[in-house]
Amino acid sequence: MATIKREDYISIEKHSNGVCTIWMNQVNEKINKIGPDLIGLFEDVFTEINNDNSIKAIVLTSKKKDFIAGADIEAFQKVKNPGDWKPIAQKGHKILNQIENSKKPIVAAIHGNALGAGLEIALACHARICSNDKSTKVALPEIKLGLLPGGGGTQRLPRLVGLQAALDMMLTGKNIFPYPALKMGLVDKVVHVNALQIAAQKLALELVKQPIVRERNVLNIDTVKAGIPSLQKTITNIVLEAPLLNKIVFDQAKKMVDKQTHGNYPAPYKIMECVEIGWNQGIEKGYEAEVERFEELILSPVSRQLINIFFAMTDKKKNPYGDDKVKEVHRMGMIGAGFMGAGIAEVSINDNIHVLLKDVNQDMINSAYQTIYKNYSKRVSKKAMTPIELEEKMALLSGSLNYEDLDNQEVIIEAVFENLKLKQSILADVEANAKPNTIFATNTSALPIKHIAAQAKNPELVIGMHYFSPVPKMPLLEIVKTDKTADWVIATCYDIGVRQGKTVIVVDDGPGFYTTRILAPLMNESQLLLDEGADILQVDKEMNLFGFPVGPITLADEVGIDVGAHIMSGELMQEMLAARPKFKVSKTLLEISKAGYKGRKNKKGFYQYDEKGKKVAGKIDDQIYSYYGGNSRKKFDANEIQMRCAMVMVNEAALCLQEGIISSPLDGDIGAVFGLGFPPFRGGPFRYIDSIGAQKAVDIMNQLAAKHGERFEPAQILIDYAKSGKKFYS
Repeated sequence: MATIKREDYISIEKHSNGVCTIWMNQVNEKINKIGPDLIGLFEDVFTEINNDNSIKAIVLTSKKKDFIAGADIEAFQKVKNPGDWKPIAQKGHKILNQIENSKKPIVAAIHGNALGAGLEIALACHARICSNDKSTKVALPEIKLGLLPGGGGTQRLPRLVGLQAALDMMLTGKNIFPYPALKMGLVDKVVHVNALQIAAQKLALELVKQPIVRERNVLNIDTVKAGIPSLQKTITNIVLEAPLLNKIVFDQAKKMVDKQTHGNYPAPYKIMECVEIGWNQGIEKGYEAEVERFEELILSPVSRQLINIFFAMTDKKKNPYGDDKVKEVHRMGMIGAGFMGAGIAEVSINDNIHVLLKDVNQDMINSAYQTIYKNYSKRVSKKAMTPIELEEKMALLSGSLNYEDLDNQEVIIEAVFENLKLKQSILADVEANAKPNTIFATNTSALPIKHIAAQAKNPELVIGMHYFSPVPKMPLLEIVKTDKTADWVIATCYDIGVRQGKTVIVVDDGPGFYTTRILAPLMNESQLLLDEGADILQVDKEMNLFGFPVGPITLADEVGIDVGAHIMSGELMQEMLAARPKFKVSKTLLEISKAGYKGRKNKKGFYQYDEKGKKVAGKIDDQIYSYYGGNSRKKFDANEIQMRCAMVMVNEAALCLQEGIISSPLDGDIGAVFGLGFPPFRGGPFRYIDSIGAQKAVDIMNQLAAKHGERFEPAQILIDYAKSGKKFYS
C-alpha cells in the first residue's frame, strides 16, 4: 500500500502564542478523507508535536470547505477476507487514543462537514468548536453504508452526549447542525466562521490552564434552577443510564429497529451491541467489539450493496451530457401550485433559482407559499437556517394567474393532473408566451412525452422531468427524453436536478417510462393476489419483510387509488396488453376507484383512517373485501407473495433494458431503489439478479409462469444471460 506524504495532506503552523495548528488539505481531492495510509502519518505528526516543548496546545482544522467528509470508502472495497481490516482498525484506535490521551490539549475546529471518521477524530479531541455556517454539519452516517462507526464512535459518543442521543444519531445517521450540537454537548462552542481559528486557539490555551469538566446528569442547585423540564430530563437519564436499568433503552431501540428494518439490515443491531458492551463492560471491551463487528459488516453482502449504491449516487452527480452543453438557469416557471408544484418550487429555490408559481387559483398559490414557508420555518426552529435566510429564500418565490408572466424563464415545468389534452393545451399556452429556447418540462408519471409534444412548435425543447412525492424528501428525478429532445435540453435539465439535490437518471420515452412501467406489474400482481383471496395485511407484511419500506397495498392508498386506477387503465397497460395479450390484469382497482375510494387523501382506502388522515394500524376498510370476492380470506405462502410481486417487477426492469428504455443496469437499479423503494440491501433489480444468478432468476420466472400464466415469462435478456453465465455488473 502506497504511503501518502505528509505534505500531500498536512501542514503545520506554529503561532507565537504557543498554539500549533494542524491544517488538513488533501491534495488532488475536493474533500479530506481518512484512509488506512493516513494512520501512520497522523501517528508521526502527533508524536512530533508532543515532543516539541515550544508547543502548548494544538488546533486540528481544515483548509477545505469541509473538516473531514469521512472515511475513504474505496478502501473498504479492498477488504476481501476476515482479518484484512482488523490490524488497520486496531492501529486507528491506537492513534485516536493517542489524541485523546495527549498531554497537550487538542481542539477540533470544524467548518463544513465532519462526518463519520471525521467526527470520530473530533470526538477524540479534548474539545470541539464549530462555525455557525449552514454548511456545518456533524454526523455518524455509517449505518447508511451498512456499517457502524469504526473509529471509537460507538464508545466516545454515548459518553459525551448520553445513551439515548447517541443511539439516535448512530441508528439514523442524521445530520446535526451547529446549535443543536451545542445544546446536546457534542460541541463546546459555536462561533462565526471568520472567528473560528482565533476562537479555537483561545479555547486551546484555556484548556492548558483548566481542562473542561464535563458533567452530565448531575443533580445540584443549578439543575433545580434550570426548571422542571431540565430536572425531569436529568433524573430520567440517571435512571435509564444506570447499569441495571439501561436495558430499557436498548430494548426500546431494538423494537424501533425491528419495526423499521424487519431484520434485513445487520448494522443497527451491531451498533447497539457495541454500545451496550462498552457501556456495561467497559470501554476497552467496547473497542474490541467495535473492531470485530465492523469487519463482520464490511464483509457482509448488505454493506457491499449499500456501498455500491453510494458510489452510484456519486457517479450520477456527473452530467453525462457534458457541462459545456448546460444552459444557465436563473428563473423557472412552475405551472400547477399543488403539492407537487410546491415541492418542485421548494427544491429549486434551495439553489437560488427564482420560481414563478402559475396556477388558475390564487388560493392554490397562497397554499403553496404557506407550505414552503412552513417547511423553512422548521429548519429555522432547528437553527439549520437563520430567519434572514428564510426571508431571502421566500423572496425568490412569486406567483401569477397569467401565462403572460411566463416570459422571462429559462425553464418551465408543469405539474398538473394526468390529462393529455390539458397538458397539450398548457404547452401551447407556454409556447405562445415564453421567450425563445425556453425549455418545457412535464412532470408526468406515465403519459408519453412524444404525445404531449405532438403539436409542439419546438418539440426539441420538450422533455419529461418525473419527480416523486413528496418532492423535498424523495431523492430521484427521472428525466424522459424523446428522439427529438435536444442534447443541451437534456444536459440543462440534468444540471437542474443535481442542483435540486436529486439523483438523476435519463430514460427513453414510452408509456410509464421506466419507474412507473416496472411499478405497474408489481401493483397489478398485488391486486391479483387480493382477487385470489389474499389478505391485505399479509401482502403488505410479506413485501415489508422482503425489504420494501411500504407494502403495495399501502402504497396504493398513499399514491391515490384514483391515480393507480388511471395508470392501470391507461396507455401503459393498453400497450402492455397489445404486446403481451395474455398478460393478466386485475380490474378491481378501477372498480373501487369508481366507487369513490381514493386512499388516504379522502380517508377512504384499503385501510381505515382517523379524522386527521392517519392510517389506523392493522384496520382494514369494512367494505373493501366486498370488491374482492368477500371477507373470507386465505393465507398464502410468504415466498409466493414475495416472488410474484418482486419478480414481475424485476422481469419488467430487464425488459426495459432489453428495449433500450434504460441505457444501463445502473440506471435501472438507481431508479428502482430511489424512486420505488426497491430494497437497498438487495442493490436494485439487476444487482439482485446478479446476486442470485440469472439462471435462478429464469427458473423462478418459469415456475411462476407455469403456475400463474405468461406474464411471468422471463425476458429474453435474462435467458441469454443465464445461458452464457453473464452478469449485469462485472
